Amino acid sequence: MDFASPIEQIPRIGPTLQKRFRKLGVKTAKDLIYHFPIRYEDFSNFSKISLLKARTDIAIRGKILEIKSSLAWRKKMTLTKAVVGDDSGAVKIIWFGKPYITDNLEIGDQVIMAGRVSQGKEGLYLNNPSYEKLTEDGPLYSSRVVGLMPIYPETEKLSSKWLRGIVRQTLGILKDDFQEFLPESFIKEFNLLPLSKAVWQIHFPDSLELAEKARKRFALEELFLIETFVLRERIKLLQTKAHSIPMDIPLIKRFVDSLPFKLTDAQRKSSWQILKDLEKTHPTNRLLEGEVGSGKTVVAGIAALNTAKAGFQVAIMAPTEILTKQHFKEIAKMLFKFKLTIALLTGKEDQIMAKKLKGETIEASRRKILDKCLKGEIDILIGTHALIQDKVKFKNLGLVVVDEQHRFGIEQRAKLLKEGKIKNLPIPHLLSMTATPIPRSLALTIYGDLDLSIIDEMPKGRRKIITRVVLPKNRQEVYDFIRNQIDLERQAFIICPRIEPSSVPLRGTMAGKQNQKYNPWAGVKAVAEEKEKLEKEIFPDLRVEMLHGRMKPKEKEKIMSAFAKGYGGKNKIDILVATSVVEVGIDIPNASVMVIESADRFGLAQLHQLRGRVGRSSHQSYCFLFTDSSSLKTKQRLKAMIKAQDGFELAEKDLEIRGPGEFGGKKQWGIPDLAMASLKDFALVAKVKQSARENLEKDPHLKNQLFLKKKLQRFQQKVHFE
Repeated sequence: MDFASPIEQIPRIGPTLQKRFRKLGVKTAKDLIYHFPIRYEDFSNFSKISLLKARTDIAIRGKILEIKSSLAWRKKMTLTKAVVGDDSGAVKIIWFGKPYITDNLEIGDQVIMAGRVSQGKEGLYLNNPSYEKLTEDGPLYSSRVVGLMPIYPETEKLSSKWLRGIVRQTLGILKDDFQEFLPESFIKEFNLLPLSKAVWQIHFPDSLELAEKARKRFALEELFLIETFVLRERIKLLQTKAHSIPMDIPLIKRFVDSLPFKLTDAQRKSSWQILKDLEKTHPTNRLLEGEVGSGKTVVAGIAALNTAKAGFQVAIMAPTEILTKQHFKEIAKMLFKFKLTIALLTGKEDQIMAKKLKGETIEASRRKILDKCLKGEIDILIGTHALIQDKVKFKNLGLVVVDEQHRFGIEQRAKLLKEGKIKNLPIPHLLSMTATPIPRSLALTIYGDLDLSIIDEMPKGRRKIITRVVLPKNRQEVYDFIRNQIDLERQAFIICPRIEPSSVPLRGTMAGKQNQKYNPWAGVKAVAEEKEKLEKEIFPDLRVEMLHGRMKPKEKEKIMSAFAKGYGGKNKIDILVATSVVEVGIDIPNASVMVIESADRFGLAQLHQLRGRVGRSSHQSYCFLFTDSSSLKTKQRLKAMIKAQDGFELAEKDLEIRGPGEFGGKKQWGIPDLAMASLKDFALVAKVKQSARENLEKDPHLKNQLFLKKKLQRFQQKVHFE
């Protein structure tokens, strides 16, 4: 067995456990070893039971005096109760939803337990503590009686207790296979633990200090790999040929004058930067970042027009059919006066706007579009991932525009560029666009050596969106407000985190907070359920529809088209209940209300994008954030949403409050958790970047660092960069 071995090759892991591991993202032995603990419980200092105090974290050692399981709270789950005693007294133990405990423990067993002491009506008790069963030689599942016990990210029926055993076993099998890949100079400069020692100490630390040193090792390891990758990509770009596309200033002036609105200064600056890029003889890689509704499409249109009129083709790719069709309509409308042939290729519905059609679009066969593209007769081809299929070939591709590209992997983007590389032809320039605000510290890390354009101002006439946090008791007031807005011929979004209610068995015996503690999705609003409730109980006289990612493309398009038509007509949609599928690019100027259920389930950047679906006209718009959470983090985050309208400021705040691995509500930027934790330290990031640069200056092709080269290749597959 080696690091690449599938997880099922590890002893004691069969097909059922393999599926559970996959839920944790663990597919190989290496994934298991890099499945690090989220915290540790201290079994090193035992408290006397008679001295226990409520709301303290403790460890005790004693004997099981009583233990039994029963069904509790309407028979929804198992409640296991025990009593543990030492020479000073006894304390009650309660486990929720863990029926197997009575199979592991029985009266008379010696145990050690760690957890939080709670105060109940009948006195103190330990709530869901970790435990180890003692034998004459020590714990049954561990090699030590005392020490720091790792607690892992878990999934159903994969407990930390079981994970500890399987990780220890795997480390024992692979202990001689760890190959150090970081440069010796880097390890010395940052005083890092060697890889083999760091792996052991992060799972089974001898002290909290060593656990922290191990975590530092892996955080800086990830940062070093990121910086090395970014620098190498930059070097490759500078050594590659590209078409130099001259800037046609009179053409651009004619286009800008034809627009029904005035460009903002930020749009003008970004357009100039991109047009200067296109004149270079090596392929440029620029990221255009702008708020929702800031006008990125117009800037991309300027670049596309300049490229097409210079005799080169343009490919524009977006992640969803809805967004792709929206781009096609907008760009066709903007550029129809300039006698270009623009085509739409989605895999489901293909259209073309030829020069002779004077702005009208017609359906066209896929074969016809592919044939014209190969002959160079299509100037701008707009599509989804259908553009990266092998059958799509260009005669003279000069520019690739990728929208919301953190939703595409490296391989998908590389496919658009590969033909030129194979034939040693010039590589097209790449313009990436995103409305997802990036924390400035993250931009420093990923884009420090690349090109970044920011549209940081909104078109004139847009009003600030009024944002409010709403308590559950005030829900009816929001429903009344929605009805009032619809009477004014507006429309509303209602966003839910899930498509369907949670099917995970409840893990608590009480409603409310206790229930949510053991089933984190308990009580979270779901689209299908909410739509039914709204149309039957709250708004029976209004048309309520739903939109989510599992719907067929034609269904989604039908719903969005009807919603986009605004108020009026028998097919109008008043309220759209949706998942966060609406966060990207959907433009409904008539919508004035955004309600976000379970707002604590979304990252600040994602909340900001969802809020940006309204406020796209001169009407005053509103965003209502519902939450049942009373946690300090939730209060801080939602307070930031009310105060700030700037997505960049919110992204930085999100990173600060939510911590590693949670930015944007999901790993939108693909940065590993530990590296994310280090981004707050600008000086450290700069120091790591400098070390990576110095290492590449000594060995640009990593000929003398083969382990690092291999690690980079594997790392690139797991982490996506822009």
